[in-house]
Amino acid sequence: MNLKSERRGIHVDQSELLCKKGCGYYGNPAWQGFCSKCWREEYHKARQKQIQEDWELAERLQREEEEAYASSQSTQGAQSLTFSKFEEKKTNEKTRKVTTVKKFFTASSRAGAKKAAQEKIVKQGHLGRERNADNILRDLKEIFTPSWELASPTEAEIQESKSPSPSINRQASIETDRVYKEFIEFLKTYHKSGQDIYKQCKLFLDTMNHKRDLSIEEQSECAQDFYQNVAEKLQTRWKMPPEKVEKAMDQIEKYIMTRQYKYVFCPETTDDEKKDLAVQKRIRALHWVTPQMLCVPVNEEIPEVSDMVVKAITDIIEMDSKRVPRDKLACITKCSKHIFNAIKITKNEPASADDFLPTLIYIVLKGNPPRLQSNIQYITRFCNPSRLMTGEDGYYFTNLCCAVAFIEKLDAQSLNLSQEDFDRFMTGQTSPKKQESDSWSPDVCLGVKQMYKNLDLLSQLNERQERIVSEAKKLEKDLIDWTDGVAKEVQDIVEKYPLEIKPKNQALAAIDSENVENDKLPPPLQPQVYAG
Repeated sequence: MNLKSERRGIHVDQSELLCKKGCGYYGNPAWQGFCSKCWREEYHKARQKQIQEDWELAERLQREEEEAYASSQSTQGAQSLTFSKFEEKKTNEKTRKVTTVKKFFTASSRAGAKKAAQEKIVKQGHLGRERNADNILRDLKEIFTPSWELASPTEAEIQESKSPSPSINRQASIETDRVYKEFIEFLKTYHKSGQDIYKQCKLFLDTMNHKRDLSIEEQSECAQDFYQNVAEKLQTRWKMPPEKVEKAMDQIEKYIMTRQYKYVFCPETTDDEKKDLAVQKRIRALHWVTPQMLCVPVNEEIPEVSDMVVKAITDIIEMDSKRVPRDKLACITKCSKHIFNAIKITKNEPASADDFLPTLIYIVLKGNPPRLQSNIQYITRFCNPSRLMTGEDGYYFTNLCCAVAFIEKLDAQSLNLSQEDFDRFMTGQTSPKKQESDSWSPDVCLGVKQMYKNLDLLSQLNERQERIVSEAKKLEKDLIDWTDGVAKEVQDIVEKYPLEIKPKNQALAAIDSENVENDKLPPPLQPQVYAG
């Protein structure tokens, strides 16, 4: 089995990672192979087309309804003309009477309302004079104080701080406060543009709080529009250089997504949780896949390489603990760099893309990261799109999506196995051959050697047991067939030579008894005496 045949099911050409529209940016399976920019364009086109079709359908239905109504009215017009005039006269008379009755109560009601309004104005005047000084001071403070120092917590934050919460909620609240303070300190370095950024972020958070009922795709669309509008305003209005804009967008994303995380990560309205369970079950079923099957160019017997593999698994698992999409991407990037270092140490040369993807698949299978699909969807929906379209973060994230897609579709041909062996491995009936004890390195722990030896023994016992069960089932089948054959032969003989059962004969009468039925018998002998 050569190297090329082993890789045929895993190799992904680098052109397949790019946007299928040919713009040069990285695509994403969640966007049907498009990049973020092209996907938004296609989404808007499809949306406008659907709106236009719905509008044309509504107009057509309305015209049909009007035509049907007009045709029905033309047939009933002559009959309802007299009745309509009668109804109009009755309505005018009723309106006139009601107007006349209202005139009796208009003056008194107006006077009462006017008096109540005057009392209310006087009462407010007393209160207003008492608060006048406080209002002046507050207005002056609003003029000369930056907007972030006047910011008050939102209703959701007040509810969260007042309500008793478990430790995990307290920890999230502490992290939210820390991110808020860091964001304020960062904006102070931007002066007037910082105030504008804060106002835009606060307005976006208020808007999102009122859009909880929207689907997660629509909320994602709002977030992507917000990123794009803020970035354009920083470039055009405030004339910021690209490096400073990118730094500001990272802080903006960290601030708003820390507050929105619990609402938009794995929401109940989606099937993200169901996909997570399916992927985890799939990875557990593939626990038997070895590095040799995936053609992974990593030798874990080297201590440094083994450490790199452990760090890569730790990073991909740690991704779930982060709340900001950029931090989750950072975990993926660190994991990928550890993989490249492990390949470089093993091969003593820089790693290639063909080596990276199989190793990433192996790391995912070995680590089985929690809520993998939810994290990928969260990054896709709410990450700054510029990070996913270009750069190393976008490249590594695209490869992770390809690795997950490969795991979901992995089959016998991808691993160069027969379908029978693949099915047996998947059902747990047997496991691949382990490494022989003679080929172990002398530095390997004795416990590991004994463990693999026991696994080989268990595998052999399992095979023997399967053979015994198979032979027992075969013997049982033979016995059943023999019993059926004997029964059939007996039945054939019985049918061919039927057994005739005659009625029972009557008992013969005693010779010395009186025979009343048959008088042809001689009489009984009489004893005779002879004289001697």
